Amino acid sequence: MNLANGSCGTTEYSTEEIVAMRRQESLKAAELLGAAYYESLVNDLDVFYTQSVISKVVARIRQIKPDIMLLPSPEDYMEDHMNTCRIGVTAAFCKGMPNYASDPSVPPIFQDITLYHALPYGLADGLRRIIVPDLYTDVTTVINRKQEMLACHVSQKKWLDESQGLDSYLITMRKMTEQMGNMSGKFEYAEGWRRHSHLGFSAIEIDPLGEMLKGRVVIVAAL
Repeated sequence: MNLANGSCGTTEYSTEEIVAMRRQESLKAAELLGAAYYESLVNDLDVFYTQSVISKVVARIRQIKPDIMLLPSPEDYMEDHMNTCRIGVTAAFCKGMPNYASDPSVPPIFQDITLYHALPYGLADGLRRIIVPDLYTDVTTVINRKQEMLACHVSQKKWLDESQGLDSYLITMRKMTEQMGNMSGKFEYAEGWRRHSHLGFSAIEIDPLGEMLKGRVVIVAAL
């Protein structure tokens, strides 16, 4: 699920055109992964930590009932990304509060949820400080599928090339994933994740992602 709809990610299309384009690209990527697709909620740069957005995300969480949530990094180069992280954390926290009204109204759920944060784009925060994960997951055998899924977002490549000079975002992804593999000391390609505190989200400290991926994970720190 993308909170923002990609409305500003273009130098040539109208808002309506790019939003429709980004939606189709996201649908294609979800289909490739066999994943459910959930509609975006706001325009680009309208991702603010507000009651209206949080209540909508709470409704989605209560509907989906996830055991694991994969969220953006709390530190990143763009406010939309960081606000998305913050909104997701608060929405997960409110999942079981009967007096918190979601939009639309969905009954609260009472279950453990574990939150994991991806690394920021560029593997550093906005002040260029390197972010070190505490969990490396091996993606060597699925790196080509990861690239195929990312390649579905054709308009994103053109926007990034023109606005930020990032060359091919597919090459950039492989380089960062290879860098994570090198940092793991074990894998050729890896993703880096950080586990959120369990307080407020699960009764005890749990690590379902680490348990599921035994043998394909390097845990750097488990505090």
